[in-house]
Amino acid sequence: MNFLEYLTGLDARTALMGRMMQKLGVDRPLKVVADHVAVTNRAVDRCRSCRHQEECATWLDETAHADHPPAYCRNGDLIARLQSIR
Repeated sequence: MNFLEYLTGLDARTALMGRMMQKLGVDRPLKVVADHVAVTNRAVDRCRSCRHQEECATWLDETAHADHPPAYCRNGDLIARLQSIR
């Protein structure tokens, strides 16, 4: 089990973050970015403080393919940076 898998098992919001990272294809780049543990922790904090959990779950369930997260995603900037290094 890697660090992201551990964190996504902690609560529903963190699990949504894991699903978002996987859907957008940035779960692997997140693992290799410098200081990935700290970067992941900050991303988890942003996701946990998000008030769009229900919308996010629906978006993840209904979106087959996407190039970017929904506008309300608090990790949108991080995801864009990770997409540039894949």
